[in-house]
Amino acid sequence: MKDFKDKVAVVTGAASGMGLAFAHKFAEEGMSVVLADIEAEALSMAEAAVKAHGGKVAALRTNVIVQDDIERLADAAFNTFGNVHILCNNAGVIASAATFRSRPWETPLGDWEWTWGVNFMGVLHGIRSFVPRMLENGEEGHIVNTASMAGLLAGADPYTISKHSVVSLTEGIYKEFKGMGAKLSASVLCPGLIKTAILEAERNRPPEFGPATAAAELRPEVQQFSAFFKAALDQGIDPEQVAQLVFEAIRDDQFYIFPAQPNILESVHVRLNDILNQRNPTLGP
Repeated sequence: MKDFKDKVAVVTGAASGMGLAFAHKFAEEGMSVVLADIEAEALSMAEAAVKAHGGKVAALRTNVIVQDDIERLADAAFNTFGNVHILCNNAGVIASAATFRSRPWETPLGDWEWTWGVNFMGVLHGIRSFVPRMLENGEEGHIVNTASMAGLLAGADPYTISKHSVVSLTEGIYKEFKGMGAKLSASVLCPGLIKTAILEAERNRPPEFGPATAAAELRPEVQQFSAFFKAALDQGIDPEQVAQLVFEAIRDDQFYIFPAQPNILESVHVRLNDILNQRNPTLGP
């Protein structure tokens, strides 16, 4: 996409963090923006903030786990603005920092179901509800799915596995679009450590997925890692920098978007070399 003015963008997970930064960037570029988030009060505040840019803004409380909610979001976007040109499937959760050090046989099933439901099924629901209408309208457009650097590394935890699936799904739809000769394209966003409130995601955890992580019950080394991870996030990349990279990737039709620290990128290189050289996985911190 080269022309953004008067086009329409939909962003899930838009009430805070990267999603809110995306919404601000799109509005600054003259786009109409539809904000979706599960957190009603924060969503209302985000809507008011984005409107301050002078663009057209709509907001709808949405639980991305629920296909009907995403269908309602799509109906609202297309009925209000006529078409959607950019879809950012950005909503994501993590049970706690401990999820990266959790053992799959110890991790509560509710953590798996909730994380998978938001991080992967939320993306899939977005694709299924928006892409057919975008294709039918025949205009230029772009899908951005938020994965993670975790999706390029390895782990036995719900977050990492859900993000691996997002990477694969996004590459798949990119190839489908190009093979069809469609005017749509796709990018996968794989952030490293970003200054967001992702570790507070359990504030929105539905009760049917069980209680929030009890930090005091975690193994000592996992508690230590959790504290380290939180401190690293606090020193992470600003969401506004990520939003600029996402905008440039859409403009330039760039598939991979990697706003990540050098040491994390190096870990990806190590893993890929292990695979290509058929070496056993390198053990790391």
